[in-house]
Amino acid sequence: MKVMVVDDERDVELLFRQYFRKEIRQQQIDFTFSLSGEEALQQLHAMNQPPAIVLILSDINMPGMNGLQLLKAVKHHFPAIKVAMITAYSNQYYKDAMENGADNYYTKPLDFTQLKKELFREVVNG
Repeated sequence: MKVMVVDDERDVELLFRQYFRKEIRQQQIDFTFSLSGEEALQQLHAMNQPPAIVLILSDINMPGMNGLQLLKAVKHHFPAIKVAMITAYSNQYYKDAMENGADNYYTKPLDFTQLKKELFREVVNG
């Protein structure tokens, strides 16, 4: 399963690699990381079409293109990719995210145990 994580905080990559180290080592999950919405879109357009990414986990508050703008662009250009939004601002953006096609919505700090269960349930259930 290929997952893209989009967050302007560099330490997020380290957190995901730490919490999913077993799954990465066993090649159950392959992460790609982007530091901005613009970078994420560039990466998606540069991949074979359609991209192998099945899920994008994106922060909402980022400089430049925010996560909601990225969500709209991904759903327009790559409708098969699921997008989950991540925010530290509780339910402030929930309605906007869902109205624009978000497949899930998480609040920080992430519960990585729950996130793992949900990611792998998605793979099994499609």
